[in-house]
Amino acid sequence: MTPVRGGTPAIAALHDAAVPFSVHEFEHVPGERNYGAVAAESLRVDAGRVFKTLVVDLTTDRGTEQVVAIVPVSGQLSLRELAVALGGKRAEMCPTDVAQRVTGYVVGGISPFGQKKRLRTAIDETCILFDTVFVSGGKRGLDIELAPDDLVTVLDAVVAGIATDR
Repeated sequence: MTPVRGGTPAIAALHDAAVPFSVHEFEHVPGERNYGAVAAESLRVDAGRVFKTLVVDLTTDRGTEQVVAIVPVSGQLSLRELAVALGGKRAEMCPTDVAQRVTGYVVGGISPFGQKKRLRTAIDETCILFDTVFVSGGKRGLDIELAPDDLVTVLDAVVAGIATDR
């Protein structure tokens, strides 16, 4: 990855991928745990356009691996549907310390881009409803806006119905 002055590994990865994107900063309130809802409110966009990046332990015939699920902050991840989408037997949320170690990011700032290790990724199908969507830029209080097609292409992601309404 080409270093980008003052940027995160996520921003560097998108520069290297040569896709158009924009960066949006907003105030992160220490102690706030509902990162996605705060991002949507701060950015003044529909919560359906803001997607959270979740790290999940997926059990397959080959063992357990960490994978990424990207779902709108207005919904919740269906672990069952994620397992089906990625050909697993079972899925459960990854422990926070493991998620941070494998991605290189802190919870609340985990970006799907520029992770320490490239993880298989599934994105909820609702992303295609919008011209652009928002994902974490690699730190709390930083989101990246880009076209859903670019999100899918850069991540080589599976698009599937992996979210449920709250």
